[in-house]
Amino acid sequence: MMTATNESNTQKFPAWYDGVRAQEVLDAYNNGGGSSLAADEFVAKSILPASTGASRDFSYIAPELPQLNSENCVGCMDCVTNCPDTAILGKVVMPDTLEEALAGIQDEEYKAHVRQQFSETRKYHTAFQKKHEKDPENNPAGGMFGIFIDPTKCKGCGECVAVCGDHDALKMVKKTPDNLPQYLSDFGFYRSLPASPLTHINAKDKRDIMLKPAAIRQYAGGAGSCMGCGEASVLRQVFAMTHEKVGDRYGIVASTGCNTVYGSTYPYNPFAAPWTNSLFENGPADAMGIRAFWDQQGQEDWVIWNVGGDGAMLDIGLNALSRLLASGMNVKVLILDTQVYSNTGGQQSTASYTAQESKMGAHGSSKGGKSEKRKEIAQIALMHPNTYVAQTIGPLTTHFYKVVERALAYNGPAVISVYTTCQPEHGVADDMAATQARNAMKSRAFPLMIYDPEAGATLAQRISLEGNPAPNRDWVIEKDADGNDQEYNFLSWARTEGRFRKHFDKDGNPNSQSILNAMEDRLENWRLIQQLAGIPNEDFMKSLSTPV
Repeated sequence: MMTATNESNTQKFPAWYDGVRAQEVLDAYNNGGGSSLAADEFVAKSILPASTGASRDFSYIAPELPQLNSENCVGCMDCVTNCPDTAILGKVVMPDTLEEALAGIQDEEYKAHVRQQFSETRKYHTAFQKKHEKDPENNPAGGMFGIFIDPTKCKGCGECVAVCGDHDALKMVKKTPDNLPQYLSDFGFYRSLPASPLTHINAKDKRDIMLKPAAIRQYAGGAGSCMGCGEASVLRQVFAMTHEKVGDRYGIVASTGCNTVYGSTYPYNPFAAPWTNSLFENGPADAMGIRAFWDQQGQEDWVIWNVGGDGAMLDIGLNALSRLLASGMNVKVLILDTQVYSNTGGQQSTASYTAQESKMGAHGSSKGGKSEKRKEIAQIALMHPNTYVAQTIGPLTTHFYKVVERALAYNGPAVISVYTTCQPEHGVADDMAATQARNAMKSRAFPLMIYDPEAGATLAQRISLEGNPAPNRDWVIEKDADGNDQEYNFLSWARTEGRFRKHFDKDGNPNSQSILNAMEDRLENWRLIQQLAGIPNEDFMKSLSTPV
């Protein structure tokens, strides 16, 4: 396990962590040790040292890198938060500190370039300046905000550019032998600066957690995940918030899946916290055992996360998960819902949508993809006693961090199911994880939901649909380019994903009964959730009063 302070960018390790031995493992691997590696304690116990992923170099992979236009940057931190590889990081630095650091650069042209990486954003500079003028003794001055790219971790997915959106502060540029050394130098300058001052980290804006060195180190990058992986972004956010709340007093039990594969491509481990890989079906049982042992040792305040995909938690591991929830033990469950067994090449799970094409759910002349309805883990989980349940998406950071904070504070089992885009299996572009997650939520394919047993005595009091657009309607109504009302429904989202492509003609019109059945299933599920939450559906009520 690795811990870090917020006062500087230096790392420090617990007494039992053998950093020298960890370096030995990396050196042996990088020097081609292979099967001749010594049978030391790490190898004998199948142990990967913590955060060795920080040493992995992906600079030979990405054909493109993000480039910052600091004049357009507002410091929203969306790019930093949603990056799946800890490859783009933000920094707030005081003006005098910045000038002092820049003074050490001899090349005037390069010095001007580095200065352009920083801007006076309203969030970190202007607002503080105004406070400073009113009360100069008790308010700090404005800080300069900069964004820096680590080219050794960036895979070139472009997710940061996509989430930047209308701000237009980032764009992808071709990586060349000329600009790569500059990126490396720029990131070296970032690392030479002191940590962002706590005075400029907004406690209300949870995205600012990623300004803290300890938070960003919880998932160091260097994982072997696909470009733009929707799971990795979620893991970074969850463990950043966990460290924010409990420090390094947490551990992870990972059910077999993509997260265990890209998290342990020998010898690279992106996680700072101790974690273990259990079998596909018994992650919850493993977590229960660790929870019981920690409690016996007086470590009741330690947090244990059980991480697994929808295949592990909804299919083969559902019985173990149910037993965990019924036990009342203080274990937190994170479900990375990709709607397929991504680790086995897109095999369908019971979380797959009706009409979705996947392995064991092929689309052909006699079968239009998966025929079964999707299993809803949120509804199943909330029927267990005293269990906190939430469905959320990573890019909606306000909702996401809210449920993670509450799950950590809740004294009992908590289940958080997160929509995580799997680009290869969903048939979407590498930079679309956040966009597709938002659209899945908006289309009612994956509604936001919170069930808090302590929020009231009735289901309606305990269930919140906060964050869903048009919570009292069937579908969301938006304005099109001409200003006309346009319905955004399940079909609107499905036609943007390759897994449903065979259900639409060349003009985007649905051409199968299967996809219409899928839409009806999503509407029925949404209406059920509305009923549980006590929210009357205006469209449904109108349909009842309309004469046939």
